[in-house]
Amino acid sequence: MNKDIKLHQKDLPDGIDFNNSDRIACDCEFNGLNFDRDRLCLVQISSGNNDAHIIQLNRENYNAPNLKKVLTNKNIKKIFHFARADLAFIKKYLHVDVENVECTKIASKLARSYSSNHGLKDLIKEFIGTDISKQLQNSDFGGKLTEKQLNYCANDVIYLHKIYDDLIKILTREERIDLYNNAIKFIKTRVDLDLAEFSEDIWAH
Repeated sequence: MNKDIKLHQKDLPDGIDFNNSDRIACDCEFNGLNFDRDRLCLVQISSGNNDAHIIQLNRENYNAPNLKKVLTNKNIKKIFHFARADLAFIKKYLHVDVENVECTKIASKLARSYSSNHGLKDLIKEFIGTDISKQLQNSDFGGKLTEKQLNYCANDVIYLHKIYDDLIKILTREERIDLYNNAIKFIKTRVDLDLAEFSEDIWAH
């Protein structure tokens, strides 16, 4: 597959607003999973045409108005994998709520009850037939990015459209689509609970 990878500094360039797309795939990179200690480094976006726009954010002020406009556009569906973490970092550092969110990890857990493996690598192998490396998942995304890192970042978004479509077909076939839709409605609240440090199951005894 020939990937069209573009690296942007600080923000999306003017004129790239994805208004011609009804949906985009999104992902984030951060140097750890602690919201207060580890800062948001990158946001990746794909329109589904083997393209990947990788925005390396200004971590001094996170001033990215064009990116924020895309993320808050209610007319564009945003497909994430493990949206819970990405949305929390976006809200913490970009100070916006992402609108019209879908999540392939939630969809996978509800659709693929035949498997206990719901990582993106597993979904790409099953639905795309490609075995990708996640070796760079724990690399430093805060500095100058290597070609291998850029390719890794692109892999996290370019396959999500097809994976999402295939999972929705299974959810519909197995009559679990309403369950998925209701779970997605809760995701903003789940993010707020995480940011308020209520990471445990609040329904547990």
